[in-house]
Amino acid sequence: MRREYYSDTITDFLKSAPNEILGKLVQSNDFALEQTQRDSWIAEIHILQKTLQPYKGSIYFEYSIPRIGKRIDVVVITGSTIFILEFKVGETEFPSYATDQVWDYALDLKNFHETSHEHFIAPVLIATKAKNTLSTISTTPHNDKILFPIKCNAELLNQIIADVLLFTEGNTINPTQWEAGRYQPTPTIIEAAMALYNGHSVSEISRSDASAINLSKTSDAVSEIIRLSKKNRINLFVLLRAYLVLVKL
Repeated sequence: MRREYYSDTITDFLKSAPNEILGKLVQSNDFALEQTQRDSWIAEIHILQKTLQPYKGSIYFEYSIPRIGKRIDVVVITGSTIFILEFKVGETEFPSYATDQVWDYALDLKNFHETSHEHFIAPVLIATKAKNTLSTISTTPHNDKILFPIKCNAELLNQIIADVLLFTEGNTINPTQWEAGRYQPTPTIIEAAMALYNGHSVSEISRSDASAINLSKTSDAVSEIIRLSKKNRINLFVLLRAYLVLVKL
């Protein structure tokens, strides 16, 4: 199942008519298409066909982030970097919620998409009508190849991409290999417990790593406490780190 509404090489994207790309986006969209969304897609296509002329790689519109149930406006893979582009078409400012949004997308890919783990990720917020100001390009202090959110307008997007690629020099990403990467979100303890007591085993809801092993041991211990509680007809409280579980008959 495809994660995006539209994808292509940058070369073929640049050759395609905007209405052809729009048609594919509309065809993939499962919801009623509002005029504002249609206009945003058209604006994004025009901006990117102008911006991406010097580059090779791949482009993805409306890329799904299953863990948070949202879609990235555009992902561009070129050179050694995964660009996460969040557009605010017609905006003159950079709302804080939008900065948080593009940052969440970057963190999600870095932590949960296996073929994004080792690559540079550049989250970029584009307020298309904002003033000409350039953001400082810098990585987090964790040496994890993830850049702090970058802000720019439509006119400066080309320069931002060029500057980021200079900053993140390295091996070119293979888009085909990137696309094949699995998305593996680790459940929270609450999500895992809900799935577990709805009849699913821990092995079905988490990866086979140290977290899954610890979760299995925890669930087994809680199950044993529940059994003893029922057998002895007593109520118990079980404290799991920051979570309080009431065990009742």
